[in-house]
Amino acid sequence: METNNQNQNEKPHQANSTGLQIMKRDHMINKDTSRLSLLTKFHAGYFRISFALCGQALLWKTLRELSTNARVLRPLVHVIPSTAFILLWSLAFLSLLMLCLLYIARCLTRFESVRAEFRHHVGMNYLYAPWIAGLLLLQSTPFLGPHNVLYIFLWWVLSLPIIALDIKIYGQWFTRGKKFLSVVANPTSHLSVIGNLVAARAAAEMGGKEAALCLFSLGMVHYVVLFVTLYQRFLGSDSLPVMLRPVFFLFFATPSMASLAWRSIVSSFDTSCKMLFFLSLFLFASLVSRPTLFKRSMRRFSVAWWAYSFPLTVLALAATEYAQEITSEISNLLMLILTVLSVIVTLILMLLTAIRMNDLLPHDDPFACCLIVHRSRK
Repeated sequence: METNNQNQNEKPHQANSTGLQIMKRDHMINKDTSRLSLLTKFHAGYFRISFALCGQALLWKTLRELSTNARVLRPLVHVIPSTAFILLWSLAFLSLLMLCLLYIARCLTRFESVRAEFRHHVGMNYLYAPWIAGLLLLQSTPFLGPHNVLYIFLWWVLSLPIIALDIKIYGQWFTRGKKFLSVVANPTSHLSVIGNLVAARAAAEMGGKEAALCLFSLGMVHYVVLFVTLYQRFLGSDSLPVMLRPVFFLFFATPSMASLAWRSIVSSFDTSCKMLFFLSLFLFASLVSRPTLFKRSMRRFSVAWWAYSFPLTVLALAATEYAQEITSEISNLLMLILTVLSVIVTLILMLLTAIRMNDLLPHDDPFACCLIVHRSRK
């Protein structure tokens, strides 16, 4: 009888311990699943955040330079301590480093999702994003001069992937590849051009004018083709999701970046730079005069909102260079308005990101459709 009672007492204890073990195992499985789910939902589009912060760092470095003749902002810029600029650069560096580590983990654990992203007509363009952000960060660094050996080495490290993507993506546009430009062209395709222009500006700053001319000519030739293609709006083109409407701001980011790159190549803001700057102003005015285009995309906060910041920052940079060349009240006022606007937009986005962090990730894999199509073809 005593043995039976002991056995009966031990059974509930064993059942409880087994239940605890199952709960711990389920908890670990759910924890691992949530981590993998995070990496599945994460994609290169999140480098928009680094775009914005690195662009702001470059803007404030340009404003702090001694050659800046913009009388409107000079008192304000020199009141701000240099420590603030270093903190901004550090924030941009940490954001880029964190996003790069997450994307490396995604490549290691979710390689099929990365391949699906490369096959997506929007996702493939954001593969330029980490390299562009790195080049912007390199140009804005307060620790290295453009003629430093490490600066030149980092330029090669960041520029070679852009050239490799050019060969892959541009090659598909004019050969018998699966992705004709008239089919896959969308506003994010400007990133492939911006990558070449940012690399060209960095090359010109370090004295490599031949490399700068090569990258600039490659980018501008394809920009003309891309601009005409998007202007014609072929019916066969893939439509852009409503939530990605903020990327329309890349329309004026490209000519703005082109004016900055050409200014670095020829060492003056000449007529060509002014023409590109005026084109970017026209495209900017065309977009902001149509707020209904962005109305539906503004209903819910997402990482796509960060696409507003970088183009405004590049436009403000071009306005700064224009104000240095044309010393008039209008040019200074234009530079002031665009600079303040870019700073305000970036601060608002930083605040919203801190408050609504949970809204940054999508509810599902944004490239699942490409993954399903690819598996069905096997």
